[in-house]
Amino acid sequence: MAQKILIIDDDQYIRELYVEVLTDEKYDVDSTQDGIEGVEKIMKNKYDLILLDIMMPRLDGLGVLQKLHDKKHSVRNIVLLTNLSHGPVIDEGTKLGAVGYLIKADITPDQLVEKVKEYLK
Repeated sequence: MAQKILIIDDDQYIRELYVEVLTDEKYDVDSTQDGIEGVEKIMKNKYDLILLDIMMPRLDGLGVLQKLHDKKHSVRNIVLLTNLSHGPVIDEGTKLGAVGYLIKADITPDQLVEKVKEYLK
């Protein structure tokens, strides 16, 4: 059975690219454009990995992590997506349960696949 990945990112281009690349690698990929929908999906489904954008309207990545933390919902594999390497924001995300982060501007589709494989080991 394919491992299930959720992509939460308000950037349509990034979302579609990541869905396509990861689907081609035989992952079961779901996506949403904002944190509020993301939390709803996480509460209803089991994901092996969540790629979570930090900067989003309505509810940002840290807000999603805080909501999951408040609901005592444990997701073991949340990776933050960002275009900036904000030390304090990444640190806060890690405290709230993120296992790592990826800089979107620096990562190629092939590198994305490699990183996803590493996180899913």
